[in-house]
Amino acid sequence: MGNTVGIVGGGAAGMMAAITAARRGGKVTLLEGNDRLGKKILSTGNGKCNLGNESLGAADYYTGRPDMLEEFLGRFGTADTVSFFKGIGLMTKSRGGYLYPACEQAAAVLDVLRYEVKAAGVEVVTDFKAESVRRGRRAKLFEVHGTGGIRSFDRIILACGGKAAPKTGSDGSGYRIAEQLGHSLVPTVPALVQLRCREEYLKAVAGVRAEAQISVYFQGKRMAQERGELQLTEYGVSGIPVFQLSRTVNYILAGGRRVLESRPSGGCRNPERGNVTEKDIKIVIDFLPEVTEEEFKTLYRERMLLQGQRTVEEFFTGMLHKKLMLLFIKLAGLKPGEAAGQADERKLKRVFELCRSLTLHVIGSNSYDNAQVCAGGVPLEEVTGELESKLVPGLYFAGELLDVDGRCGGYNLQWAWCSGFIAGCGAVGLSLKK
Repeated sequence: MGNTVGIVGGGAAGMMAAITAARRGGKVTLLEGNDRLGKKILSTGNGKCNLGNESLGAADYYTGRPDMLEEFLGRFGTADTVSFFKGIGLMTKSRGGYLYPACEQAAAVLDVLRYEVKAAGVEVVTDFKAESVRRGRRAKLFEVHGTGGIRSFDRIILACGGKAAPKTGSDGSGYRIAEQLGHSLVPTVPALVQLRCREEYLKAVAGVRAEAQISVYFQGKRMAQERGELQLTEYGVSGIPVFQLSRTVNYILAGGRRVLESRPSGGCRNPERGNVTEKDIKIVIDFLPEVTEEEFKTLYRERMLLQGQRTVEEFFTGMLHKKLMLLFIKLAGLKPGEAAGQADERKLKRVFELCRSLTLHVIGSNSYDNAQVCAGGVPLEEVTGELESKLVPGLYFAGELLDVDGRCGGYNLQWAWCSGFIAGCGAVGLSLKK
Protein backbone atom coordinates (compact mmCIF):
# COMPACT_ATOMS: atom_id res chain seq x y z
CA MET A 1 0.00 0.00 0.00
CA GLY A 2 1.22 3.48 -0.86
CA ASN A 3 1.87 5.74 2.10
CA THR A 4 1.46 9.26 0.77
CA VAL A 5 -1.53 10.88 2.43
CA GLY A 6 -3.04 14.17 1.37
CA ILE A 7 -5.31 15.91 3.87
CA VAL A 8 -7.60 18.62 2.58
CA GLY A 9 -8.31 21.05 5.42
CA GLY A 10 -6.08 22.14 8.27
CA GLY A 11 -8.64 22.60 11.03
CA ALA A 12 -9.06 20.52 14.18
CA ALA A 13 -9.94 17.27 12.40
CA GLY A 14 -7.36 17.80 9.68
CA MET A 15 -4.49 18.45 12.09
CA MET A 16 -5.44 15.45 14.21
CA ALA A 17 -5.57 13.27 11.10
CA ALA A 18 -2.19 14.59 9.92
CA ILE A 19 -0.46 14.00 13.25
CA THR A 20 -2.00 10.54 13.57
CA ALA A 21 -1.06 9.39 10.06
CA ALA A 22 2.46 10.84 10.22
CA ARG A 23 3.18 9.22 13.58
CA ARG A 24 2.24 5.88 12.04
CA GLY A 25 4.55 6.07 9.07
CA GLY A 26 2.58 8.02 6.52
CA LYS A 27 4.17 10.69 4.36
CA VAL A 28 1.60 13.39 5.02
CA THR A 29 0.82 16.66 3.29
CA LEU A 30 -1.70 19.03 4.83
CA LEU A 31 -3.41 21.35 2.33
CA GLU A 32 -5.00 24.45 3.87
CA GLY A 33 -6.89 27.18 2.03
CA ASN A 34 -6.09 29.89 4.60
CA ASP A 35 -2.71 31.44 5.22
CA ARG A 36 -2.37 29.46 8.46
CA LEU A 37 -3.74 26.34 10.14
CA GLY A 38 -6.59 26.11 12.63
CA LYS A 39 -8.12 29.53 12.30
CA LYS A 40 -11.56 28.36 13.51
CA ILE A 41 -10.15 26.88 16.72
CA LEU A 42 -9.37 30.37 18.02
CA SER A 43 -13.06 31.26 18.24
CA THR A 44 -14.26 28.10 19.98
CA GLY A 45 -15.57 28.26 23.53
CA ASN A 46 -15.60 32.07 23.46
CA GLY A 47 -11.84 31.99 22.98
CA LYS A 48 -11.28 29.43 25.76
CA CYS A 49 -11.69 26.31 23.57
CA ASN A 50 -14.05 23.81 25.16
CA LEU A 51 -12.22 20.86 23.61
CA GLY A 52 -14.24 17.95 25.01
CA ASN A 53 -16.74 16.74 27.58
CA GLU A 54 -16.51 14.04 30.24
CA SER A 55 -20.14 13.06 29.60
CA LEU A 56 -19.89 11.62 26.13
CA GLY A 57 -22.15 9.43 24.04
CA ALA A 58 -24.09 9.23 20.80
CA ALA A 59 -27.12 10.76 22.58
CA ASP A 60 -25.22 14.07 22.62
CA TYR A 61 -25.17 14.19 18.82
CA TYR A 62 -27.48 14.27 15.83
CA THR A 63 -26.79 11.69 13.14
CA GLY A 64 -28.64 9.19 11.04
CA ARG A 65 -26.53 6.34 12.44
CA PRO A 66 -26.10 6.65 16.21
CA ASP A 67 -24.94 3.03 16.35
CA MET A 68 -21.92 3.78 14.17
CA LEU A 69 -21.22 6.99 16.03
CA GLU A 70 -21.27 5.17 19.38
CA GLU A 71 -18.64 2.78 18.07
CA PHE A 72 -16.45 5.63 16.80
CA LEU A 73 -16.64 7.49 20.12
CA GLY A 74 -15.72 4.29 21.92
CA ARG A 75 -12.43 4.17 20.00
CA PHE A 76 -11.38 7.72 20.79
CA GLY A 77 -13.21 9.29 23.72
CA THR A 78 -12.63 12.06 26.23
CA ALA A 79 -9.88 10.17 28.08
CA ASP A 80 -8.04 9.73 24.77
CA THR A 81 -8.37 13.45 24.07
CA VAL A 82 -6.90 14.31 27.48
CA SER A 83 -4.06 11.83 26.94
CA PHE A 84 -3.33 13.12 23.45
CA PHE A 85 -3.07 16.75 24.50
CA LYS A 86 -1.06 15.89 27.60
CA GLY A 87 1.35 14.08 25.32
CA ILE A 88 1.91 17.17 23.19
CA GLY A 89 2.35 19.49 26.17
CA LEU A 90 -1.10 20.93 26.88
CA MET A 91 -2.40 20.87 30.43
CA THR A 92 -6.17 20.45 30.62
CA LYS A 93 -8.82 20.85 33.30
CA SER A 94 -12.44 19.88 33.79
CA ARG A 95 -15.03 22.43 34.81
CA GLY A 96 -18.33 20.77 35.52
CA GLY A 97 -17.45 18.02 33.05
CA TYR A 98 -16.46 20.50 30.33
CA LEU A 99 -12.87 20.06 29.21
CA TYR A 100 -10.69 23.16 28.72
CA PRO A 101 -6.99 23.95 28.42
CA ALA A 102 -5.75 24.83 31.92
CA CYS A 103 -4.76 28.31 30.72
CA GLU A 104 -8.25 28.80 29.16
CA GLN A 105 -6.74 30.06 25.92
CA ALA A 106 -7.78 28.61 22.57
CA ALA A 107 -4.51 29.91 21.15
CA ALA A 108 -2.62 27.44 23.36
CA VAL A 109 -4.57 24.53 21.87
CA LEU A 110 -3.76 25.70 18.37
CA ASP A 111 -0.11 26.32 19.21
CA VAL A 112 0.54 22.79 20.54
CA LEU A 113 -1.21 21.29 17.53
CA ARG A 114 0.91 23.34 15.14
CA TYR A 115 4.08 22.39 17.00
CA GLU A 116 3.16 18.69 16.81
CA VAL A 117 2.27 18.91 13.11
CA LYS A 118 5.78 20.22 12.53
CA ALA A 119 7.42 17.71 14.88
CA ALA A 120 5.64 14.81 13.14
CA GLY A 121 7.19 15.83 9.82
CA VAL A 122 3.95 16.86 8.12
CA GLU A 123 4.38 19.01 5.02
CA VAL A 124 2.07 22.01 5.36
CA VAL A 125 0.90 23.84 2.25
CA THR A 126 -1.14 26.96 3.01
CA ASP A 127 -3.10 29.16 0.59
CA PHE A 128 -4.05 25.98 -1.27
CA LYS A 129 -7.78 26.07 -1.88
CA ALA A 130 -8.86 22.64 -3.10
CA GLU A 131 -11.36 22.81 -5.96
CA SER A 132 -11.67 19.16 -6.91
CA VAL A 133 -10.29 15.70 -6.18
CA ARG A 134 -9.85 13.33 -9.11
CA ARG A 135 -8.54 9.86 -9.63
CA GLY A 136 -5.02 10.09 -11.01
CA ARG A 137 -4.28 8.78 -14.49
CA ARG A 138 -0.89 7.30 -13.67
CA ALA A 139 0.90 6.10 -10.54
CA LYS A 140 -0.99 8.02 -7.89
CA LEU A 141 -4.60 7.27 -7.05
CA PHE A 142 -5.74 10.82 -6.40
CA GLU A 143 -5.05 14.31 -7.71
CA VAL A 144 -6.07 17.37 -5.73
CA HIS A 145 -6.63 20.35 -8.01
CA GLY A 146 -6.64 23.78 -6.42
CA THR A 147 -5.31 27.30 -6.33
CA GLY A 148 -1.88 25.92 -5.53
CA GLY A 149 -1.76 23.66 -8.57
CA ILE A 150 -2.09 19.88 -8.60
CA ARG A 151 -0.88 17.55 -5.84
CA SER A 152 -0.96 13.72 -6.11
CA PHE A 153 -1.42 11.20 -3.27
CA ASP A 154 -2.10 7.55 -2.58
CA ARG A 155 -4.77 8.35 -0.01
CA ILE A 156 -6.94 11.41 0.60
CA ILE A 157 -8.67 12.61 3.77
CA LEU A 158 -11.32 15.29 3.31
CA ALA A 159 -11.44 17.39 6.47
CA CYS A 160 -12.28 20.81 5.09
CA GLY A 161 -15.25 21.59 7.33
CA GLY A 162 -18.85 22.44 6.57
CA LYS A 163 -20.36 25.88 6.02
CA ALA A 164 -20.37 27.35 9.54
CA ALA A 165 -18.18 30.42 10.11
CA PRO A 166 -17.18 30.83 6.43
CA LYS A 167 -14.76 33.63 7.31
CA THR A 168 -12.54 30.94 8.83
CA GLY A 169 -12.50 29.03 5.53
CA SER A 170 -15.52 26.72 5.91
CA ASP A 171 -17.30 27.56 2.67
CA GLY A 172 -18.90 24.22 1.83
CA SER A 173 -16.32 23.26 -0.79
CA GLY A 174 -15.87 19.87 0.85
CA TYR A 175 -19.49 19.03 0.17
CA ARG A 176 -19.06 19.85 -3.50
CA ILE A 177 -15.97 17.65 -3.72
CA ALA A 178 -17.80 14.79 -1.98
CA GLU A 179 -20.68 15.06 -4.45
CA GLN A 180 -18.27 15.16 -7.40
CA LEU A 181 -16.89 11.84 -6.15
CA GLY A 182 -20.36 10.29 -6.05
CA HIS A 183 -21.44 10.80 -2.45
CA SER A 184 -24.89 11.96 -1.42
CA LEU A 185 -25.52 14.62 1.20
CA VAL A 186 -28.00 15.00 4.02
CA PRO A 187 -29.28 18.57 3.41
CA THR A 188 -27.33 21.10 5.46
CA VAL A 189 -28.60 23.90 7.71
CA PRO A 190 -26.96 26.23 10.25
CA ALA A 191 -26.86 24.75 13.77
CA LEU A 192 -25.95 26.15 17.19
CA VAL A 193 -27.13 29.55 16.03
CA GLN A 194 -29.48 32.35 17.11
CA LEU A 195 -33.15 32.36 16.07
CA ARG A 196 -35.01 35.28 14.53
CA CYS A 197 -38.62 36.03 15.47
CA ARG A 198 -41.45 38.11 14.03
CA GLU A 199 -42.28 40.08 17.20
CA GLU A 200 -40.94 43.63 17.00
CA TYR A 201 -41.59 44.25 20.69
CA LEU A 202 -38.49 42.19 21.49
CA LYS A 203 -36.47 45.36 20.94
CA ALA A 204 -37.79 46.57 24.32
CA VAL A 205 -36.18 43.64 26.15
CA ALA A 206 -33.00 43.23 24.07
CA GLY A 207 -30.08 42.22 26.26
CA VAL A 208 -32.18 40.63 29.01
CA ARG A 209 -30.88 37.26 30.21
CA ALA A 210 -33.02 34.81 32.15
CA GLU A 211 -33.18 31.16 33.13
CA ALA A 212 -35.95 29.68 31.01
CA GLN A 213 -37.41 26.59 29.40
CA ILE A 214 -37.93 26.90 25.66
CA SER A 215 -40.17 24.57 23.65
CA VAL A 216 -40.45 24.33 19.85
CA TYR A 217 -43.89 23.62 18.39
CA PHE A 218 -44.55 22.68 14.78
CA GLN A 219 -48.14 22.47 13.59
CA GLY A 220 -49.25 22.21 17.20
CA LYS A 221 -46.88 19.41 18.21
CA ARG A 222 -43.95 19.92 20.55
CA MET A 223 -40.82 18.91 18.66
CA ALA A 224 -38.03 19.79 21.10
CA GLN A 225 -37.42 21.40 24.47
CA GLU A 226 -34.38 22.84 26.25
CA ARG A 227 -33.65 24.70 29.47
CA GLY A 228 -30.88 27.15 30.32
CA GLU A 229 -29.93 30.79 30.19
CA LEU A 230 -31.86 32.54 27.45
CA GLN A 231 -30.78 35.86 25.98
CA LEU A 232 -33.34 38.09 24.29
CA THR A 233 -32.18 40.15 21.34
CA GLU A 234 -33.76 42.86 19.25
CA TYR A 235 -34.37 40.34 16.46
CA GLY A 236 -35.14 37.18 18.44
CA VAL A 237 -33.55 34.83 20.95
CA SER A 238 -30.08 33.52 21.71
CA GLY A 239 -28.25 31.55 24.39
CA ILE A 240 -27.25 27.90 24.75
CA PRO A 241 -30.80 26.44 24.95
CA VAL A 242 -31.69 28.30 21.76
CA PHE A 243 -28.53 27.03 20.06
CA GLN A 244 -29.52 23.46 20.99
CA LEU A 245 -32.93 23.94 19.38
CA SER A 246 -31.82 25.80 16.27
CA ARG A 247 -31.01 22.82 14.03
CA THR A 248 -34.47 21.32 14.59
CA VAL A 249 -36.05 24.69 13.78
CA ASN A 250 -33.93 25.17 10.69
CA TYR A 251 -34.77 21.75 9.28
CA ILE A 252 -38.45 22.52 9.69
CA LEU A 253 -38.05 25.90 8.03
CA ALA A 254 -35.99 24.33 5.25
CA GLY A 255 -38.97 22.21 4.30
CA GLY A 256 -39.33 19.47 6.86
CA ARG A 257 -36.83 17.28 5.00
CA ARG A 258 -35.22 16.02 8.15
CA VAL A 259 -36.95 16.97 11.38
CA LEU A 260 -35.55 15.19 14.41
CA GLU A 261 -37.36 14.40 17.62
CA SER A 262 -36.40 16.14 20.84
CA ARG A 263 -33.54 13.81 21.74
CA PRO A 264 -30.47 14.17 19.51
CA SER A 265 -30.31 10.55 18.38
CA GLY A 266 -34.05 10.04 18.40
CA GLY A 267 -34.38 9.31 14.70
CA CYS A 268 -35.93 11.11 11.77
CA ARG A 269 -39.42 12.31 11.14
CA ASN A 270 -40.95 13.71 7.97
CA PRO A 271 -44.13 15.60 8.86
CA GLU A 272 -46.89 16.13 6.35
CA ARG A 273 -46.72 19.76 5.43
CA GLY A 274 -47.01 22.40 2.76
CA ASN A 275 -44.93 25.55 2.77
CA VAL A 276 -43.77 26.28 6.32
CA THR A 277 -44.80 29.72 7.58
CA GLU A 278 -44.39 31.58 10.85
CA LYS A 279 -47.85 30.32 11.78
CA ASP A 280 -46.57 26.75 11.71
CA ILE A 281 -43.53 27.04 13.97
CA LYS A 282 -43.49 28.71 17.35
CA ILE A 283 -41.34 28.77 20.45
CA VAL A 284 -42.96 28.99 23.86
CA ILE A 285 -40.85 30.38 26.72
CA ASP A 286 -41.43 29.61 30.39
CA PHE A 287 -39.56 32.17 32.49
CA LEU A 288 -40.41 30.30 35.72
CA PRO A 289 -39.31 26.76 34.82
CA GLU A 290 -38.48 25.84 38.42
CA VAL A 291 -42.03 26.66 39.61
CA THR A 292 -44.54 23.79 39.51
CA GLU A 293 -48.13 24.36 38.41
CA GLU A 294 -49.37 24.08 41.99
CA GLU A 295 -46.72 26.50 43.22
CA PHE A 296 -47.66 28.86 40.42
CA LYS A 297 -51.33 28.83 41.46
CA THR A 298 -50.26 29.59 45.03
CA LEU A 299 -48.01 32.40 43.79
CA TYR A 300 -50.95 33.89 41.92
CA ARG A 301 -53.26 33.75 44.92
CA GLU A 302 -50.66 35.22 47.27
CA ARG A 303 -49.71 37.93 44.81
CA MET A 304 -53.31 39.02 44.36
CA LEU A 305 -53.45 39.82 48.09
CA LEU A 306 -50.81 42.53 47.51
CA GLN A 307 -52.96 44.68 45.23
CA GLY A 308 -53.85 47.27 47.87
CA GLN A 309 -52.76 50.75 46.87
CA ARG A 310 -49.99 49.59 44.53
CA THR A 311 -49.73 50.49 40.89
CA VAL A 312 -49.65 47.67 38.34
CA GLU A 313 -45.89 48.14 37.92
CA GLU A 314 -45.36 47.98 41.68
CA PHE A 315 -47.66 44.97 41.93
CA PHE A 316 -45.45 42.92 39.59
CA THR A 317 -42.07 44.18 40.86
CA GLY A 318 -39.78 41.37 41.98
CA MET A 319 -41.12 38.56 39.82
CA LEU A 320 -38.88 38.79 36.74
CA HIS A 321 -36.52 41.30 35.15
CA LYS A 322 -38.15 44.73 35.21
CA LYS A 323 -38.01 45.08 31.40
CA LEU A 324 -39.82 41.77 31.00
CA MET A 325 -42.56 42.67 33.47
CA LEU A 326 -43.13 46.04 31.80
CA LEU A 327 -43.42 44.29 28.43
CA PHE A 328 -45.89 41.73 29.77
CA ILE A 329 -47.96 44.49 31.37
CA LYS A 330 -48.17 46.21 28.01
CA LEU A 331 -48.99 43.00 26.13
CA ALA A 332 -51.79 42.29 28.60
CA GLY A 333 -53.36 45.66 27.87
CA LEU A 334 -52.53 47.30 31.21
CA LYS A 335 -50.74 50.52 32.09
CA PRO A 336 -47.84 50.49 34.57
CA GLY A 337 -49.18 53.48 36.50
CA GLU A 338 -52.78 52.41 36.94
CA ALA A 339 -54.01 51.15 40.30
CA ALA A 340 -53.64 47.39 40.60
CA GLY A 341 -56.71 47.15 42.81
CA GLN A 342 -58.88 48.62 40.07
CA ALA A 343 -57.30 46.78 37.15
CA ASP A 344 -59.12 44.13 35.14
CA GLU A 345 -58.34 40.85 36.88
CA ARG A 346 -58.36 39.00 33.56
CA LYS A 347 -55.56 41.27 32.35
CA LEU A 348 -53.62 40.80 35.57
CA LYS A 349 -53.95 37.05 35.11
CA ARG A 350 -52.70 37.43 31.54
CA VAL A 351 -49.45 38.95 32.84
CA PHE A 352 -48.94 35.88 35.01
CA GLU A 353 -49.64 33.63 32.01
CA LEU A 354 -47.04 35.44 29.90
CA CYS A 355 -44.44 34.66 32.57
CA ARG A 356 -45.12 30.96 31.93
CA SER A 357 -45.82 30.92 28.20
CA LEU A 358 -44.57 33.76 26.04
CA THR A 359 -45.17 32.63 22.45
CA LEU A 360 -42.89 33.83 19.65
CA HIS A 361 -43.17 33.14 15.94
CA VAL A 362 -39.90 31.99 14.33
CA ILE A 363 -39.14 33.34 10.87
CA GLY A 364 -35.59 32.04 10.51
CA SER A 365 -32.18 31.94 12.09
CA ASN A 366 -28.98 33.85 11.71
CA SER A 367 -26.83 32.67 8.84
CA TYR A 368 -23.86 30.33 8.63
CA ASP A 369 -21.75 33.40 9.47
CA ASN A 370 -23.02 33.14 13.06
CA ALA A 371 -23.45 29.37 13.32
CA GLN A 372 -21.02 27.31 15.37
CA VAL A 373 -21.58 24.17 13.30
CA CYS A 374 -23.30 22.97 10.15
CA ALA A 375 -25.84 20.16 10.43
CA GLY A 376 -26.04 17.51 7.70
CA GLY A 377 -23.33 16.24 5.39
CA VAL A 378 -22.05 12.91 4.07
CA PRO A 379 -24.15 10.09 5.62
CA LEU A 380 -22.32 7.65 7.86
CA GLU A 381 -23.92 4.86 5.84
CA GLU A 382 -21.53 5.76 3.01
CA VAL A 383 -18.33 5.22 5.03
CA THR A 384 -16.70 2.20 6.65
CA GLY A 385 -15.62 1.72 10.25
CA GLU A 386 -12.35 3.46 9.33
CA LEU A 387 -14.26 6.42 7.83
CA GLU A 388 -13.22 5.31 4.35
CA SER A 389 -15.62 5.93 1.50
CA LYS A 390 -17.56 2.84 0.43
CA LEU A 391 -17.80 4.38 -3.04
CA VAL A 392 -14.21 5.52 -3.56
CA PRO A 393 -11.57 3.31 -1.90
CA GLY A 394 -8.70 5.36 -0.52
CA LEU A 395 -10.89 8.39 0.21
CA TYR A 396 -11.53 9.18 3.89
CA PHE A 397 -13.65 11.75 5.73
CA ALA A 398 -13.20 13.53 9.06
CA GLY A 399 -14.95 16.25 11.02
CA GLU A 400 -17.91 18.39 10.07
CA LEU A 401 -18.18 17.08 6.50
CA LEU A 402 -19.85 13.97 7.89
CA ASP A 403 -23.47 13.94 9.04
CA VAL A 404 -22.61 14.33 12.71
CA ASP A 405 -23.20 17.46 14.76
CA GLY A 406 -23.28 17.76 18.53
CA ARG A 407 -24.73 19.86 21.27
CA CYS A 408 -22.92 22.78 22.88
CA GLY A 409 -20.28 21.71 25.36
CA GLY A 410 -17.20 20.47 23.53
CA TYR A 411 -18.95 17.68 21.64
CA ASN A 412 -18.20 18.98 18.17
CA LEU A 413 -14.49 19.36 18.84
CA GLN A 414 -14.48 15.89 20.40
CA TRP A 415 -15.91 14.58 17.12
CA ALA A 416 -13.13 16.40 15.26
CA TRP A 417 -10.43 14.73 17.39
CA CYS A 418 -12.16 11.34 17.21
CA SER A 419 -12.85 11.29 13.48
CA GLY A 420 -9.45 12.80 12.66
CA PHE A 421 -7.73 10.05 14.64
CA ILE A 422 -9.76 7.23 13.06
CA ALA A 423 -9.34 8.56 9.51
CA GLY A 424 -5.62 9.16 10.08
CA CYS A 425 -5.13 5.57 11.17
CA GLY A 426 -7.27 4.23 8.35
CA ALA A 427 -5.36 6.16 5.71
CA VAL A 428 -2.13 4.36 6.64
CA GLY A 429 -3.80 0.96 6.77
CA LEU A 430 -4.42 0.58 10.51
CA SER A 431 -7.82 -0.78 11.54
CA LEU A 432 -9.12 0.35 14.93
CA LYS A 433 -12.14 -1.90 15.16
CA LYS A 434 -12.49 -3.43 18.57
